[in-house]
Amino acid sequence: MSVTAAQGFEAAGVAVGLKSTGAKDVAVVVNRGPRKVGAAVFTSNRAKANPIIWSEQAIADGVVEAVVLNSGGANCFTGSFGFQTTHQTAEKAAGLLGVSAGDVIVCSTGLIGSGDEVFRGKVLDGVEQGVAALSAAGGEDASLAIMTTDSRPKLAVVSRDGWTVGGMAKGAGMLAPGLATMLVVVTTDAEIEPAEADAALRRATRLTFDRLDSDGCMSTNDQVTLLASGASGLRPGLDDFALALTEVCQDLAQQLQADAEGASHDIVIQVVGAASEDDAVTVGRSVARNNLFKAAIFGNDPNWGRVLAAIGTTRAAFDPYDVDVSFNGVRVCTAGGPDRPREEVDLTPRRTEILIDLRVGAATATILTNDLTHDYVHENSAYSS
Repeated sequence: MSVTAAQGFEAAGVAVGLKSTGAKDVAVVVNRGPRKVGAAVFTSNRAKANPIIWSEQAIADGVVEAVVLNSGGANCFTGSFGFQTTHQTAEKAAGLLGVSAGDVIVCSTGLIGSGDEVFRGKVLDGVEQGVAALSAAGGEDASLAIMTTDSRPKLAVVSRDGWTVGGMAKGAGMLAPGLATMLVVVTTDAEIEPAEADAALRRATRLTFDRLDSDGCMSTNDQVTLLASGASGLRPGLDDFALALTEVCQDLAQQLQADAEGASHDIVIQVVGAASEDDAVTVGRSVARNNLFKAAIFGNDPNWGRVLAAIGTTRAAFDPYDVDVSFNGVRVCTAGGPDRPREEVDLTPRRTEILIDLRVGAATATILTNDLTHDYVHENSAYSS
């Protein structure tokens, strides 16, 4: 049930014609309380969609009553009309739910530059239909309604002793870090304060969504929202809550990686022996964003030279002539030179593990990415057609 697995939440997903396929395209998630705690992180892209501009203001007081999400149109670079559309979306939901518009988060996803009177009318109609269809069993419909190029919905639930964290996500392209990537709604019935929710969410996204770097492209509409109802009546330890939240976010991040547009390999880049966590992240990301490396993986070629060339562009502390590199458990490079024969490496499985040992410290980090395929290029060359 994803976002309705925790007590105190209702959701719905409806179809109003934003998608040409007739599939569900507007979702509503409502926190029935008793607590109405909210926290969110947003894309760091300076080009922000109207829902991001609105939601950054709405989240400031740490109170969120509802989230309205639409697919089939990003409502980005649509001028004052677009911001008015977002405002009217929040007002419509607020009026139907009997809450303040300032406590309604709005999310949109789809083609940048799309948004007109027809779009606005369909979104507002979707809000009305969505609120009318709200139920504790509506989590799956909501997850279907936020899909764009996704091939399947992304759902995750973790339950502890009497309290639960559940979430849904969408995203298959434009997956690169910026505090958060894609659209995600996570709910919990644990009792937590707004500042605690914010800290736990930032901790979780830093270790999960922020380390998913599928194609190096950062969207204008990305946000991750956490809602807490307190309906369980239980207050877990903050570390326990943060761990459960991180587990849900990691599960969703891995599902997003597995559904990346056109990908044939899910690549896990683990960097060990780094002088600092920041260095480990920087090195891992340099490989994840290297098109030559990604193309080699698509061709099942364990080209460790491309790994060393990629990490050599960073300012991380290491000696490039004292680095070990392994592909799927086979160390093909040691101390900056050849080790085991490439023929021993099997890159035909979809999951591909790269281990980079910098041999200068004890810090580690893991970055998730995908290979670069013909299908990825084809899908994105025809995205707006």
